Amino acid sequence: MGLYAVAFIAFAFDLARRSSEASAMADEAALRSAATPSASASGGSGVATLVAAPPSTGAPVRPMRRTAARVGLAVLTIGWVLHLGADVLRGIAAARVPWANMYEFSMTGTLIIVGIYLLVLTRVDLRFLGSVITGLVLVLLGIATIGFRVAVSPLPPALQSYWLVIHVFVAILGTAFFTIAGSLSAVQLVQARRERVLAGGGRADRVRLLSTFPNSNRLENLAYRISIVGFILWTFTLIAGAIWADHAWGRYWGWDTKEVWTFIIWVIYAGYLHARATRGWRGNGSGWLNLIGYAAVLFNFGVVNVFFHGLHAYSGLSS
Repeated sequence: MGLYAVAFIAFAFDLARRSSEASAMADEAALRSAATPSASASGGSGVATLVAAPPSTGAPVRPMRRTAARVGLAVLTIGWVLHLGADVLRGIAAARVPWANMYEFSMTGTLIIVGIYLLVLTRVDLRFLGSVITGLVLVLLGIATIGFRVAVSPLPPALQSYWLVIHVFVAILGTAFFTIAGSLSAVQLVQARRERVLAGGGRADRVRLLSTFPNSNRLENLAYRISIVGFILWTFTLIAGAIWADHAWGRYWGWDTKEVWTFIIWVIYAGYLHARATRGWRGNGSGWLNLIGYAAVLFNFGVVNVFFHGLHAYSGLSS
C-alpha cells in the first residue's frame, strides 16, 4: 500500500505537469498565431506583411515530458509484484486459493485490477488513469485491512469445490475489466462536457489538463471494448455460479440475494452493450449506463457481501 501511495502521488504530479505544459503550449500557440503573416490590403498591392505581435519567448513546442508518469508506473509495477507475493503467501498459508472470504477477495481483486491495468497499458497509453486506479485500489485495500481482515480458516463445506477456483476467479477478472471501463466512462463524461462548452463558444479550456486526454469518442470506444471483455467474463460467472449451486444445493437458481445481484449486473451491462451496438446510443447516455453498471458491481461487492445474509454469506466476518 505504501508503494501504491507513492505511485498515486507520482501519477498526480504527472497530471499537474500535463496541465501546466498544456497551458504553456496553448499560450505559445496563441503567440505564434498572432505572428502569422497576413495579406496587407493597403494600396491593393497584395504584398504580404506581418501583423505586429510580441516575439515568442517560449521554447519550441515539443512532446510533453512524462517523467512522473514513468516513475509512477515503475513504482506501481514494483508494488504489484510485492502484492502478488503477499497474495501467494496467503494462499500457501491457507493451503488453498486466496479468495474464500472478503479479506482475501479484496486482496486478490485489487491485485487483478492493477494487473489488468498494467496489461492494458502495453496496448493503450492510459497513464492518465493512473491516479484513479491507484486511488481506488488504495481505498479498497484500506477498507479490507481495517474492516475485513481475518485469520486463515478452513473452508465451509459448500466452498470445498474446484468451482471456487473457476467461478470466483473469473468474477474477479470481470470486475477488473469493469473497473477500467468505468474509469474511462467517468473521464469520458467530463471530457464530453468540455467539448460541448467549447463547441458553444465557452471557455472550458481554462482547465487545460483535459486537452491532453483523448477525445470523448475515443474514451467511449475504449470503455465499450473493455466492457465487452468484462461482460463475457461475467456471463461465464453467472453460468458457472448456477452449475456450482446445483452441485452444492441441488438447484441452479434460488433467488438468493447474491444470485439476484449478479443477474442484475449482467442485465445492466447487457443493456449497455446492446443499446450502444444496435441502437446507436452513444455519448453521455452510454457513459452513464456504464457507470451505473459499475456502481452495481461495487454495491454487490461492498454491501451485498457484507450486510445481506443468505447461502452466499461467506464474508468470513462475524455477524
